[in-house]
Amino acid sequence: MRNVYLIDQFNVVHNEIHFILNETKQLSQLQPTGQVLADSDHEAILYLIDENDTYNYVSFGQSIWSQLAHMIVSDQKAFLKVEDGVLELTDFTEELKALLYNIEGNSNYGEAFVQAIENTFADFFGK
Repeated sequence: MRNVYLIDQFNVVHNEIHFILNETKQLSQLQPTGQVLADSDHEAILYLIDENDTYNYVSFGQSIWSQLAHMIVSDQKAFLKVEDGVLELTDFTEELKALLYNIEGNSNYGEAFVQAIENTFADFFGK
């Protein structure tokens, strides 16, 4: 079973956003994958991380989406803050943008999820 790490806090440091992982993890345990997925059932955006040769999810629920939208339009780099440092979430912004374009107007994700994405990321979509 995959672990899901919920993100509900962040810090902005210069032009970087550090999402805070409230789990006891070491940098040496985690590797970024550069993959972003949608979890429309739980209304979350997921970033995959490789943790000791197992894929797990960093989950960004609706409570943090406005910060993700700001990250995109401000061209901020995304990092995951863990116990002993920060890990760059490689390709996060690019993959998130591609996912958002795929979700926009796509009823396969569910009407409520699509509407929430379109509303929160309206500036990104140019609406």
